Amino acid sequence: MKIAKTSLALAISSALLSSALYAASNEASEQDLEVITVTTDFRNNSLMSTPAALTVLSADEIGTRQAQNLEEVIALAPNVNFSSGTQRARYYQIRGIGERSQFQEPINPSVGMIIDGVDFTGLGSVASMFDVDQVEIFRGPQGTRFGANALAGLINITTAAPTEQFEGRVKLTAGSYNSYGAGIALSGPASEKVNYRVALEQYQSDGFIENTYLDKEDSNNRDELTARGKLNIELSDDHILDLALFYANFDNGYDAFSLDNNRQTMSDQPGVDKQETIAFNATSTYTALDFADLVTILSVADSDLQYGYDEDWSFVGLHPWEYSSVDNYFRDKSITSGEMRFVSKTSSKLFESTTDWVAGIYAKQEDESLTRKYTYLDTDFDSDFETSTYAAYVQFDSQLSEDLTLTTGLRVESRSADYNNSDSTSFSPDDTMLGGKAVLSYRTDENGLVYGSVNRGYKAGGVNRDGTLPADLRVFDPEYVWNYELGYKYSFEGGYARIAAFYMDRQDMQVKSSEERPREDGSTEFVSYLGNAAEGTNQGIEFDAAYQLNDNIEVYGALGYLDTELSGFINQNGEDMSGREQAHAPKHTANLGLNAYLTDNLYINVSLDAKDEYYFSDSHNEKSDSYTVLNASVNYDVVGWQLSVWGRNITDKDYKVRGFYFGNDPRDGYEAKQYFQLGEPAVFGVTANYSF
Repeated sequence: MKIAKTSLALAISSALLSSALYAASNEASEQDLEVITVTTDFRNNSLMSTPAALTVLSADEIGTRQAQNLEEVIALAPNVNFSSGTQRARYYQIRGIGERSQFQEPINPSVGMIIDGVDFTGLGSVASMFDVDQVEIFRGPQGTRFGANALAGLINITTAAPTEQFEGRVKLTAGSYNSYGAGIALSGPASEKVNYRVALEQYQSDGFIENTYLDKEDSNNRDELTARGKLNIELSDDHILDLALFYANFDNGYDAFSLDNNRQTMSDQPGVDKQETIAFNATSTYTALDFADLVTILSVADSDLQYGYDEDWSFVGLHPWEYSSVDNYFRDKSITSGEMRFVSKTSSKLFESTTDWVAGIYAKQEDESLTRKYTYLDTDFDSDFETSTYAAYVQFDSQLSEDLTLTTGLRVESRSADYNNSDSTSFSPDDTMLGGKAVLSYRTDENGLVYGSVNRGYKAGGVNRDGTLPADLRVFDPEYVWNYELGYKYSFEGGYARIAAFYMDRQDMQVKSSEERPREDGSTEFVSYLGNAAEGTNQGIEFDAAYQLNDNIEVYGALGYLDTELSGFINQNGEDMSGREQAHAPKHTANLGLNAYLTDNLYINVSLDAKDEYYFSDSHNEKSDSYTVLNASVNYDVVGWQLSVWGRNITDKDYKVRGFYFGNDPRDGYEAKQYFQLGEPAVFGVTANYSF
């Protein structure tokens, strides 16, 4: 059945879908479809049996898009957005919650990113899709499992695992804008007890910008190297050790903003967006204990980052009123984490053998040093931010009846931080945070699952680096969110459908705020700071489905509706934003796709991605435009070979992925207006894969 080739959702109306559901055989079961395993939770489970809102993108779906990076495939998940302002998307928003940028300030992430067990939160630019097995996108707090980095959700990327038989893959791609890529992956047995996998890819592109002043077409280029290695070692019949090594060197340019809001810049000192990362993960699974399996995880990641841009977006000599400056941020970020957990066995179930359990401890050390080199600073700005995190968690899965399951979880997390900078600012905030969940799920039959859940997520507090702030505004507290959710999943002959409705109550939101303070002379001023100055609500519906219309045609898609609101919020400009939508939270996101199999070897994919308008920031009222982009590919498969001719945004729709509101053009007297960064234009290419 061809439906196994895709696990995406179908953005069709409930009325259309209901007719398909009634027509489906009642005897159809989940086994009729490809069983997609969710690996992120404490125990592996099938996607249709997991009582949570999540999207799993398979290697086939990534390949159909010919996605080079996560940002090129993220539109397949409902209510997920990203912010640019960088060469590659580094920050993602789930259900309208998530950071949008980072400059001097230390930030606390709302959306976590894990790659092969390593924490890459805030480092999402290196999310290459080559040799990726699947991407799991959890929507809603994941406080029990992941703690402070998953207030809004989590993105987990798993690359292909070592195999017991020798196999390999070679990928070659060429596309518009002078884009080329080559990758190779090899896997197999190194010995009777050891299996390996190695993958290497180099990708280059001129990018989508023409610098008219420098007469260059590659000032916004991409030069990306990714290397991975994995070992699966059978130490004994009861002990498995999995090792993963990751290296990425992204030497990209950054020259994206134009005074004329187009793809032609005039920068005389184009910026950069570089990242070099080396990471390691070791996961030990020991099953010889009588009462539980012991899982121990150690991961280390070290990254050197340089992010910089030509602040005036122009050149000396453009206008008599011009200014000229560059801004560069050099970061060295290291993360070391360790986790040990016990996963119960059948013999150790609690409460008359009705309840599985998991108990674990977690520790993380994160260090980040920053040097800012800016034209208008007398001396470089330096800062150091060190955090130590310790957590303990427990989860119970209680079988109340044959079809009714109650899952409860609790996580206590303690985080201490030390921050100091060259402005003589030094603070050491400490937070103890509590998160958890209660999920009641009911198996209606072998095909259906209904669930209701209450989750509490959190992210840590922090410090404001501005040395002129009064002491009472220097430190801000943790942010919390309560997520209430109802969901239903159903698989039927030829397809599936999943729907979730949620309501999120955000408390002590960390937002850029201001308040009126008196001066000594009796006048007042607005003091700007990051604080817990607002509340918010995020509510909506997420729907995804797939259906095989006949032997040759299948349809799929996803639809997300999101309604957000701020409350009690005065932004840094002194404006009351209460009642307004939150930033980077589009009302709707949608994807609709079709696979048409013309022969056993030839199929066509056509898909649409749609996104509603949204505010760029909480500090002003500038918005993006709503847009729809068209993607397509023609794919020919023959034994060992796949050839794909593809295009993304083939109608060359201009759409905005980051925006600001200020004055930056001397030609109009620095009049304040909207400036924006454009997303990917029409891109076409050919990709060949050979598997052996």
